[in-house]
Parts: sequence; structure tokens; C-alpha cells
Amino acid sequence: MTNTNITNFRKDIYKLLENAIKYNEPINVSTKSGNAVILSEEDYNSLMETVYISSIPKLKEELIERKNSSDEDFVSEDEVEW
Repeated sequence: MTNTNITNFRKDIYKLLENAIKYNEPINVSTKSGNAVILSEEDYNSLMETVYISSIPKLKEELIERKNSSDEDFVSEDEVEW
């Protein structure tokens, strides 16, 4: 995570935002009122998807159970009608 203050953020905004987007590097901007974290849209969407999936009761357990299942428990891609 890149840490910067608001003055340096204003000065280097283009470079910092490019790093957040290209390298998925979060930016922590400190101000007198508190801090803010800036994420790339990709990281934000991933985080929101994780929060959503985590909110579904028993989904985590089901995913772990299916992950540990043998290949025989699944249908071949060739057998699926699209």
C-alpha cells in the first residue's frame, strides 16, 4: 500500500492513480480529518464480490465441500448443452 499525505497526493495524483490501476496498488491518503483509501475499480469490484459471496449463508462451506469433491461428481463440459 502506498501511503501519502493530501499535499503529495495532489502533486502526484496522475502517477499514483496510474499505479493503483496498473499494479493494483492501494493508496492511503492521510488528511487532517482522517485517512482515505483509493483502490482501482478492479480491486473494488473484487472486494464487493467477496463481501457479497461471504454474505450468503453456508456458501463458503458448500464451495469447500465441492472443491474437495472428486472429478467423478461433476459433469463433463462436453455433456453440457449451451
